[in-house]
Amino acid sequence: MRFSISLLTVICIASVIGTVLKQHEPVNNYVNQFGPFWSEVFFAIKLNAVYSAWWFLLILAFLVASTSLCIARNAPKILVDLKAYKENMREQSLAAFHHRAEATLARAPEAEARRIGAVLAQAGWKVRLQQRGETGWMVAAKAGSMNKIGYLAAHSAIVLVCLGGLLDGDLIVRAQMLFGGKQPFAGGGMIADVPPQHRLPATNPTFRGNLLVAEGTQSGTAILNQSDGILLQELPFSIELKKFIVEYYSTGMPKLFASEIVIHDRETGEKIPARVEVNHPARHRGIEIYQSSFDDGGSTVKLKSVPLNGSVKAFEVEGAIGASTQLTRGQATEADKLTLEYTGLRVINVENLGATDTAVDPRKVDLRASIDERLGAANKTTTKKTLRNVGPSITYKLRDAAGQAREFHNYMLPMDLGDGVAVFLLGMRDTPAESFRYLRLPADEQGNMDGFLRLRAALADPALREQAVRSYARQATDNARPELAEQLAASTARALALFAAAEPGPSGRSPGGLQAVSEFLEANVPEGERARAGEVLVRILNGTLFELAQLARKRDGLPPLERDAKTQAFMNQAVLALSDVHAYPAPMAFQLQDFKQVQASVFQVTRSPGRAIVYLGCALLILGVFAMLYIRERRIWVWLSPRDDGSQARMALSSNRKLLDVDREFERLRHHLLEAKS
Repeated sequence: MRFSISLLTVICIASVIGTVLKQHEPVNNYVNQFGPFWSEVFFAIKLNAVYSAWWFLLILAFLVASTSLCIARNAPKILVDLKAYKENMREQSLAAFHHRAEATLARAPEAEARRIGAVLAQAGWKVRLQQRGETGWMVAAKAGSMNKIGYLAAHSAIVLVCLGGLLDGDLIVRAQMLFGGKQPFAGGGMIADVPPQHRLPATNPTFRGNLLVAEGTQSGTAILNQSDGILLQELPFSIELKKFIVEYYSTGMPKLFASEIVIHDRETGEKIPARVEVNHPARHRGIEIYQSSFDDGGSTVKLKSVPLNGSVKAFEVEGAIGASTQLTRGQATEADKLTLEYTGLRVINVENLGATDTAVDPRKVDLRASIDERLGAANKTTTKKTLRNVGPSITYKLRDAAGQAREFHNYMLPMDLGDGVAVFLLGMRDTPAESFRYLRLPADEQGNMDGFLRLRAALADPALREQAVRSYARQATDNARPELAEQLAASTARALALFAAAEPGPSGRSPGGLQAVSEFLEANVPEGERARAGEVLVRILNGTLFELAQLARKRDGLPPLERDAKTQAFMNQAVLALSDVHAYPAPMAFQLQDFKQVQASVFQVTRSPGRAIVYLGCALLILGVFAMLYIRERRIWVWLSPRDDGSQARMALSSNRKLLDVDREFERLRHHLLEAKS
């Protein structure tokens, strides 16, 4: 018993690990999530494939063997005991029971024995009478024999559940890999080109795989993920996705996703329409088809480049999600050879655009109110959320010639984040383990990026920078003192060149933006005067950049900007964006211009012959536990011997559990059997 409980404990712990930790993921996923050290530990003890690990299967085998031996050893005894009434109990043995009683009855032993037997039988006891020569009669009765059946049922349930788990696990697939010459496939390419040694036949008795089907297409080959590759599972039918349906909550989380499918039977040619929803699978030829998730089915997108370094010309590209485009030298910079990989399209993005200010005034903290905020319903909150669909977004990667890639996530439409001007969010991250960091580009009066890009291109033009500096110097100084205008122009030109990264800073490099201005101040201005000098330089930069924006608009034939609060908010955000753009790791970003969404369903297809065995095991386990806990086995003996004109009775009761109910039952039986009038 202790050994079995120990094995069950280890299996439970391993099952929890297998539930929490995703199984059969690519190696890079574990390295990115847990780091090199822990990922190596996981691989060494097979935590990435718990249910097919040798130690897990060995524990299951020991548990099945141990429990089976226990059943084999005890079952014959239990079956014999179920048939036995133990009517050969000796008279002297009855005196050793805890529950015993004696009484003198009026009638002869045979008459009393038949009366007592009838009373017990009427109460649901199984009764047997035995006459022992001329000495007397023995009444033996029993009840609650199902208690022992519960023992067999509970132990048999453990064996059945383990066997069903082994059948539905990777054991048979692993056996085919070991003895049938099947190997995981670690390459790429089309499914049709995968060699036969990586394919499992349609007659495979058990499997669990995933199948991705795009709208308007069909597929009949499932993918079984393995830690070192994949196996392809052929199905006896193919699934055609007619329509994918998805509904969302107000939070943007999926509320319902379902698939209208047609099952094409390969043997009969029959076409069977079906609908698959979460928790409502379809079934055909013993294979369950579950709605697992959804994905992109190859949506086509049209992107427009957003030049951020001032030297790359704008261009448009088109592609499909999952595909890639090679950027030629006429599109990228001379030094760069980039590959644009389209990785994801999200049509709906629900974000919380409510207040995010979490500052707390300690003078207004109310402990009682603070505790009350955290009590009550789980959905109660004191922070007001403003959920809004901010529109589509595109995710892509830019991979350089060395194979290194960065991931980018850009929204199609501008968002109002409460800064007085709508901004376009351009996100990037170096690894999937990081969160996206966003560059904010202000939208102009037309709601697009043209105003900022015009200003960015003007900042990279030396001639326009010089005109803006002269214009600002004339407006900021007295015409009667031209020497001041020349001095201000020189200082402004230096600051603007540092900001535009057109002139190296004190460190010998050109960081550009406000960082370059800050380094210049630290190198040339005493510490006590830096704050005031910084304010002056920022004011000069803002004024010069405004003049630069006006000159750029005039060159393009546009009316000048109005000097109002809206323009001020645009220019403030533009200055910050022009400063941050120097840290952007790519010469251009890509904005989503148009798309045609094609959705796909991810189905989980399973053949589970062990499911019926597991269900039977679960039913036996419930039956066994209830039988052992709530059914008490009781036996009663009444020995009747002749005495004068009547009989002498000795009664004893035994139970497999000492409870107060046993005491009450014994008193009730004693009253009905020994004290009742004959």
